[in-house]
Amino acid sequence: MGELSHFDESGASHMVNVGGKAVTQRMARAEAILEMKPETLRVIRSRVAAKGDVIEVARIAGIMAARKTSDLIPLCHPLNLDSVSVAFEFPDDSRMRIESRVSCEGKTGVEMEALVSVTTAALTVYDMCKSIDREMQVTLVRLLEKSGGSSGHFLRSN
Repeated sequence: MGELSHFDESGASHMVNVGGKAVTQRMARAEAILEMKPETLRVIRSRVAAKGDVIEVARIAGIMAARKTSDLIPLCHPLNLDSVSVAFEFPDDSRMRIESRVSCEGKTGVEMEALVSVTTAALTVYDMCKSIDREMQVTLVRLLEKSGGSSGHFLRSN
């Protein structure tokens, strides 16, 4: 297992120095799963919830969150993102899957941006639908894939 890069040898936290790293194309994909009552998912999929189109509001929230990651996560570098996409799938009648894909040309990866994106999109769905389903839950948030940089390509196996 590798070292924790955000701490120096004395244990003090610091922002990782990426000054000497090469600029490469970086990409990361992450997912979040929400479980909810089937009636709740029907309202969301109909796109006529009382507060508006839940999917589109959550998509915008996910995109905005990716852009603000360095403001939310200590020691994250601010990045000029090239693209952020947020997609929604419905694996069955009570689950929503959200996937974010983030890319940029930079000296550090975009994994945190993808993870913050899907988490914020999922929490936005919860916020917009909590009045009809307080038992909704975000059951999974995880990195699916990342590429670029010296650590190479990662693709989740399960």
